[in-house]
Amino acid sequence: MASRPNRRTGAVPVAGGPTPARRSGSRAVEATQAAARPARAPDQPTQASRSRAGAAEVIGTFFLVYAGTATATAALLGQTIGGSPPNSLAIAFAFGLTLTGMIAAFGHTSGAHFNAAVTLGLAVTGRFPWRFVPTYLAAQLLGAVLGAGATWVTFGSRGRDQASLGATVPASGVSDLRAFAIEALVTFLLVTVVIATAGDERVSPVVAPFAIGFTLVVAVLIGGAITGGAVNPDRALGPALLSLSFGSVWVYIAGPLVGGVLGAVVYDRFVSRTATPTTD
Repeated sequence: MASRPNRRTGAVPVAGGPTPARRSGSRAVEATQAAARPARAPDQPTQASRSRAGAAEVIGTFFLVYAGTATATAALLGQTIGGSPPNSLAIAFAFGLTLTGMIAAFGHTSGAHFNAAVTLGLAVTGRFPWRFVPTYLAAQLLGAVLGAGATWVTFGSRGRDQASLGATVPASGVSDLRAFAIEALVTFLLVTVVIATAGDERVSPVVAPFAIGFTLVVAVLIGGAITGGAVNPDRALGPALLSLSFGSVWVYIAGPLVGGVLGAVVYDRFVSRTATPTTD
């Protein structure tokens, strides 16, 4: 969900670098030509790489939101998924398993954020370049709207009119402040695992997709009964925009963003620099 950026340059790894210089008849000529070319760090992202990373974020967020909101919409319409819809684990697993697959597919291309809270948390801690943030936020929101649109196409007008395309709203009797706190807590959990696995070179890259995907399952299970378990501003905004369901929408923007940034900062400042205790 997050690539390991070069902490010295702030650049994210990109596939393909400058092509090797052509052979010339003289090393002195090559040196002169190299000196005349503008200097650029080998891992400096180009505009093309930024566009490709944005495309990966659109696709990954699209499938994440589509899978989760389609499953939620089916449950809200009373269609059986994996047992009785109100008690089904299908919604949480739809989000988590899709995220696992999308991280495996796009982690090496964009870092596989698919969540504005992840992007901002990594940027605040210096693990992601700020100049990429607008591209990622726009791509994630576009992917979320397209994903909610796909859910609309899948279930037709009933999905929008009766289930609001799976839009998240606080449960009956739950105040906005309480919902805000829950969304902040579960996103804190998710982003902590993101930065601790995908953002730490001491952890095997194989671990990250499964750790992050399973953590999203847990986060949705915790928050589902209270807030709907958005854990992601984009997951909330996509269906809200298309179904015009804006009740308490600020909760699902502010809560995940605050929790995500806090999770990233706490891990970065107080945990990441530690090592496993050993005996002398």
